[in-house]
Amino acid sequence: MVKLPAVPLSSLIAGYDHILLDLDGCVWVGNEATPGAADAVAALRAAGKGVAFVTNDTQLSTEEYVQKLWRLGLQASLEEVVTAGAALQFVLAERFQGRAAVVVGSAALHRHVEAAGLRIVNATAFASRADVVVVAFHPQFNYDELREATQAALRGAFMIGSNRDPTFPAADGLWPGSGAVIAAVETASGRSVQTVGKPAPTLVQTALDRLGPGRALMIGDRVDADLGAANAAGIDGAIVLTGAADREAAQAASKPSPVAIAERLETLVLG
Repeated sequence: MVKLPAVPLSSLIAGYDHILLDLDGCVWVGNEATPGAADAVAALRAAGKGVAFVTNDTQLSTEEYVQKLWRLGLQASLEEVVTAGAALQFVLAERFQGRAAVVVGSAALHRHVEAAGLRIVNATAFASRADVVVVAFHPQFNYDELREATQAALRGAFMIGSNRDPTFPAADGLWPGSGAVIAAVETASGRSVQTVGKPAPTLVQTALDRLGPGRALMIGDRVDADLGAANAAGIDGAIVLTGAADREAAQAASKPSPVAIAERLETLVLG
């Protein structure tokens, strides 16, 4: 990483050793960084804070997230990015290597499933007899995918997904998220999908393991997912208002409640 001159941090942020950042709605919205996000992350690095990016999104691979961060002016390494897609790959490799899967998700998610050693049987005669159904958001979600996932689920396939976020922030407002896609599969099949993303603590714990000892803060835009995951992992959480949550929802949050609410990442980090 390039060495940058130190910039004073807010008194809140100065008290933490590590900062975990959600991506959608916190660091960026769509294909644009949130205002001042690059300066905020640069200031964290200049102050010697550990930084990790923790996302429920499965639309890109880890490498592609790193490339996007650099494109938007934020330095990042592969080790610093923790994704639900990589978490799904880990679970699938441990439990279902060599089995058949129906995948509802992006091209990146398909690559994660293949890298886990599973055989993808979408659009084949074997789809309804798949051993596993993997479900996440992608913009091309269609009825054929829903039908194949439903038929495999009704035959007893194990069901696993990325996260239950009902929406995610885009440039023109909130879009339906993985939670909406998972709900469709669950409704049609009458079966429940196990998820690996926030608010489960798995992604946050993975980031903390990589960062090492120290006091950590999770910053995100969702009360349910980001605050929930921070609480489940035993760390503090803060909310920025550039994504899904508005001030009223953030202020109403309790058990856990955020240690701070800010208009955007920059104002939280730099004061």
